[in-house]
This record gives sequence, C-alpha cells and structure tokens, in this order.
Amino acid sequence: MRFKTILGVIGVDHSDADVSLAQSLCEDERVHLSILLAAISPPPPVGEAAVGADYWLEEQRDQMRRLSERMESFEARFARADLSADIDTAHHEHAMIAQAVARRARYADLVLVGPELAADGYLAEVVLDGALFGSGRPLLILPKGASPTLRPKTAVVAWSSTPESARAVYEAAEILGAADDVRIVMVDPQATTSEAGPEPGAEVAAYLARHGAKVTVDRLPSGGRPVADVIRQHAGDVSAEMIVMGAYGHSRWRERIFGGVTRSMIENPPIPLLLAR
Repeated sequence: MRFKTILGVIGVDHSDADVSLAQSLCEDERVHLSILLAAISPPPPVGEAAVGADYWLEEQRDQMRRLSERMESFEARFARADLSADIDTAHHEHAMIAQAVARRARYADLVLVGPELAADGYLAEVVLDGALFGSGRPLLILPKGASPTLRPKTAVVAWSSTPESARAVYEAAEILGAADDVRIVMVDPQATTSEAGPEPGAEVAAYLARHGAKVTVDRLPSGGRPVADVIRQHAGDVSAEMIVMGAYGHSRWRERIFGGVTRSMIENPPIPLLLAR
C-alpha cells in the first residue's frame, strides 16, 4: 500500500472517537499515524474590546493546558498500542489553522477526516481548505457509522474528464486496482472528440484496467436530479464501500469556494469519500 503515513486532525475538545478510527486504520494497514491536535484561538481583543484582555489571556492559557493534556494522553495511548505515531499541536486563529494543516499534510500520504471533525463545521472548513488547496494530498472523509478502510470491495469513481478527476483516480489507483468491482460513474456524459472522447469513460477505464482494476463504466441520466444525488444513489445500488472523486473549487480572495457537487458530497457523504485535486 502506497499510503505509508496517514494524518488525522483532531479538535482539542473532540472525543477520542476519530482518533480510534484513525488508529484502527493505521493498525490494519501497518502504517504510521500522524496526529495534529488543533485548537482555534480567538483573535486578540482590540479597541473597545481590549477591556476583555484578561479574559482572552485566561482562555488562551486554558486552551494551551487542554492541548498539553490531550497530547500527553495520546502519547500514552499510542505507546501502549505499540503504534508508530507522532503528535503535534496547532493553536492559531481560524485562518491560520488551514496553513498548519497544509504544512503537516505535505508530509503525509493521506488526510483522514473522521465523523466528529466533519460535524464540526467551523474547524472542518479550515481543515478541508488546508488539505485540499494547500497540501497536494488526497483526503478521506468518513461519515458517521462508517468503518475506515483502504481496501473497499466495490468502489465508485465519479468521473468527469477533468484534471481534478484525473488526480483523484491517480491517487486511488492502488486502492481501485485491488477492489473486486470498480464503477466509473458519469452523469449525463456527452460524447466529444476532445475531453470525454467518442466513448465517455473508456479511456479512464483502460487506465485503471492497467492497474489491475475490474472496471465497469456506468453512464447515468440525471433525470433532472442533482448530480450528487445520482452518485449517492448509484453507490448504494451497487453496495459501494468508497466513492472517489475530484474536488472542484476555486479561490475568491481568501475564501475557498467548492463546486456544487463537491460541496454536496462533502456535507453528506453516504460512504467513505476520497477527494483529491
């Protein structure tokens, strides 16, 4: 397995649930677990708000204390498990957390987002920003109740003949090559002589077949439904255990704007979702 280091980002006030999932995955794959324990620091008071400086300082000290306690707890936990692991902390204002995540993710092969982090919209926003836009690494989002695995028996690839889709397929090629069934899903594809080719999906199917994947191309009509809903339903119909797709988005000033399908899948993934861009 090419994923030798997996990064998990944990909020300082989160439970150990996401850590347990990350640890289980790394133990199963016998790979290194890197944990980034994050706390979002409120901005320092200025102007009239400066009268609350004492409260702000006390809150800062309290966050640092909690970070230290959680870090010691994780160190003891991983030592008992005889797991190859490292732990670091990030204590920054909201936007700076994205930079910390990006920096750490560059030295991992995969970023894991557990259900508790995914449900923490304020922190998840900057984790996704840093991982997808700043690291060049793929991201695996686990919905609530999902078992973490890099060995799905059936996987769905949401394909659209774009650089983002190509990057996701490249990152997941080893995973897909080991699966029993890989479904290349295209919603309302149009045959062309440029991007999609005269037979949409055929070229990516051939590429994955050379990696050992057992591929079927499913060209689906949307019937007026949102594309994300079509993908979700098809993943359920074929009993898929993972969806692989490109993450579409752009920067508007300092804000990251995800495409509609990407946003919908991030907010409501039915099964583990591997994203790359």
